[in-house]
Amino acid sequence: MTYNFNEIENKWQKYWATNKTFKASNSTDKPKYYVLDMFPYPSGAGLHVGHPLGYIASDIYARYKRHQGFNVLHPQGYDSFGLPAEQYAIQTGQHPAVTTQANVTRYREQLDKIGFSFDWSREVRTSDADYYKHTQWIFIQLYNSWYNNDTKKAEDIATLVAKFEVEGNATVNAVCDEDIQSFSATDWNAFSDKEQQQLLLQYRLTYLAETEVNWCPGLGTVLANDEIVNGVSERGGQEVVRKK
Repeated sequence: MTYNFNEIENKWQKYWATNKTFKASNSTDKPKYYVLDMFPYPSGAGLHVGHPLGYIASDIYARYKRHQGFNVLHPQGYDSFGLPAEQYAIQTGQHPAVTTQANVTRYREQLDKIGFSFDWSREVRTSDADYYKHTQWIFIQLYNSWYNNDTKKAEDIATLVAKFEVEGNATVNAVCDEDIQSFSATDWNAFSDKEQQQLLLQYRLTYLAETEVNWCPGLGTVLANDEIVNGVSERGGQEVVRKK
């Protein structure tokens, strides 16, 4: 008897999509379990062998936990708001939104054909404003916070300013730069706004500072060390220089 792969696979993939078989319920008595893959960059080349290499393993585990009675959340998405998406758009002479959508469509078709048990109702795209507004919000929270070693938690930067206005920084037990200068309340209140902001940068959980980076003129961006191979960019083979 011949096993008709196309017929059987299409039948069940259609069934899974129609019945939302792998959608995790928001209301259930089952214990929760979360299985998250690294989102792929939706490049024009489509999936490569490394994608299913990792996704198959996590999918097996997600299915295993479902069989154990867990309410498994196993989402998928696309890291579509970075250098790979931009570079592909430049290479093809198209707007990134156009190339990204086309590439996402191709990736989704390929992922569906493999038969992964993703909950596509939770699909995310890092290029969507509804997604990246949260990462922007997180950075704003970090920028407007300092870490209080006494309470063992991050607190609003305004509470630190209030301490400086009354007692300076002598009694402040905070995570800060090691070479922070000591100042009194009188000193603080006499500082200009610019001087105060420069001091606060030494306490904020995220801060602005100058440092040497790997600058790639050809790509118009800063690269991580892992994105450089033999002195050139891994993507495009562009020259990389160290600069402030």
